[in-house]
Amino acid sequence: MKIRYKHTNIVARDWKELAKFYEEVFGCVRVPPERHLSGEWLEKGTGVRDASIEGCQLRLPGHGDHGPILEIFQYYFHKARLSVSADREGIMHIAFEVENVEEIVEKVLAHGGQKLGDITRAKVEEVGDLVFVYVTDPEGNIIELQAWG
Repeated sequence: MKIRYKHTNIVARDWKELAKFYEEVFGCVRVPPERHLSGEWLEKGTGVRDASIEGCQLRLPGHGDHGPILEIFQYYFHKARLSVSADREGIMHIAFEVENVEEIVEKVLAHGGQKLGDITRAKVEEVGDLVFVYVTDPEGNIIELQAWG
């Protein structure tokens, strides 16, 4: 049986602005077409009554033309996030390996994101030297920035 990772989805308040953030900060590339989806098939598959979504898919950097996708959708009706916390159950963050953590933190902040933690350096036994921090995108989704030395 063939299994291949395909995408991660973020449900956004404003999909256009959030997609722009990932394009400008991390160099994600939009994969056409934009999605405008609704109908019984979507309601049935998602389990969301009257499901109607729009958004786009972004190719994540570093994996070529067939790499994984970050899908950013906005439901016409959606439920607000209750809080942002790194210890909440469920899928918690996405991570980007970067050359310079400090530089990308500044870029995140300049594009409306926030810092959750402090830039930290640690030696991870049998793995290497790590520099990392948790930040958020403008909608509060947690992103780990990491550099290995």
